[in-house]
Amino acid sequence: MKNLILTCLAIMLSIGLYAQEIKFEAQEIDYGTIEKGADGLRYFAFKNTGTAPLIITDAQKSCGCTIPSYPKEPIMPGESGKIQVKYDTERIGHFSKYVTITSNSIDNSSIKLKITGQVLPAAAATPEKTKGLF
Repeated sequence: MKNLILTCLAIMLSIGLYAQEIKFEAQEIDYGTIEKGADGLRYFAFKNTGTAPLIITDAQKSCGCTIPSYPKEPIMPGESGKIQVKYDTERIGHFSKYVTITSNSIDNSSIKLKITGQVLPAAAATPEKTKGLF
């Protein structure tokens, strides 16, 4: 029994000593006010602050207007990476969307990243710009 307890303790300590951990610079990006058709690409920077390789296994979007992309290769201890999020800026109005990142991080195996903003209609052509086109 004593050996079993010591073995379990050793395993728990070794997991703690060799753990992967994901830390994001920010978990929310505010696009602010942008025009329809503007660049909808943003990046969430992160770092593996643990002592073992970090593996991101999934990035789930909250709707079809958001497309996430994540590194498929392991992120080694001390290395950084980026989660790419592209929002469809053809949709006019306020937005608040989430991307849920799943990884093998000991402390944060599931993290919600948030994007917010407002897409305005494209600027209307002024009479000066259209003059002489017809």
